[in-house]
Amino acid sequence: MYVPDVALPRLEAASGQSETSEVIAWRPAVPGIAEVFHARFTDHAYPMHTHDSWKLLLVDVGAVRYDLDRHPNAASPAQVTLLPPHVPHDGRAATPDGFRKRVLYLDDDVVGADLIGAAVDRPAMPDAVLRHRVHELHESLTEPGEDLQAQCRLAFVAEQLRRHLRRVPAPAARRDPGVAVALRELLDARTPAGLRLDEASRLLGASPTHLVRAFTLEYGIPPHRYLTGRRVDLARQLLLDGRPPAEAAVAAGFYDQAHLTRHFRRTVGTSPARFVRPSRNTSPG
Repeated sequence: MYVPDVALPRLEAASGQSETSEVIAWRPAVPGIAEVFHARFTDHAYPMHTHDSWKLLLVDVGAVRYDLDRHPNAASPAQVTLLPPHVPHDGRAATPDGFRKRVLYLDDDVVGADLIGAAVDRPAMPDAVLRHRVHELHESLTEPGEDLQAQCRLAFVAEQLRRHLRRVPAPAARRDPGVAVALRELLDARTPAGLRLDEASRLLGASPTHLVRAFTLEYGIPPHRYLTGRRVDLARQLLLDGRPPAEAAVAAGFYDQAHLTRHFRRTVGTSPARFVRPSRNTSPG
């Protein structure tokens, strides 16, 4: 997954006025997410346009006014906004100070074309739990190597979006030890290479959210955290075998040494570089 290190300022001119904006965008290695887009705009106004994908919007600062299918709407930090594909909309700052936003462009099948009409009628979702989950998904997407975590979080965000639009209650969690054990075996077999949640769903014949719920109920931690723990254990063995931290990180399935160091320190209490010391039993030359 490519994540730029810093947001790049971009200066533009519109209608003869100076406009300052900060924009950063990337395509993550997470199935279902076409683009991540973070931006701050002061006086930029979007013309009427459409997208081929669902636009999942968080406004972090300020507010946005927009028309969707000729109906006036507003987006604020108190809600999640979901704009459907193929439906015309525009956008502009609701205050002179502009706004800061984070957007996920989701593939059409993540939410479902059958829910476009419901999203036109109810694009705003004042749900604090959903907003926190979308925020956590953005956090995963900005950390290289956290693809399985992002996939798990996306699955629950998508489920909650569909539930809002269909106006149905949340499903009850149920134990499924057979599925949980099978998923654990897959994760054990693919510790360095990793496992995509959609692939596990196909192999085990269960929905992504059911896989995560069943695994968490059975083992007390979600699948991505279990996989990270297995990778830390593997890295420990490689370090004890004398492999340098950078080499052990990649061999254990981490994105790079910094990725390993972050999780190793959380789990072991020290960095990989400080973990191994020369043996006291080694005889001098």
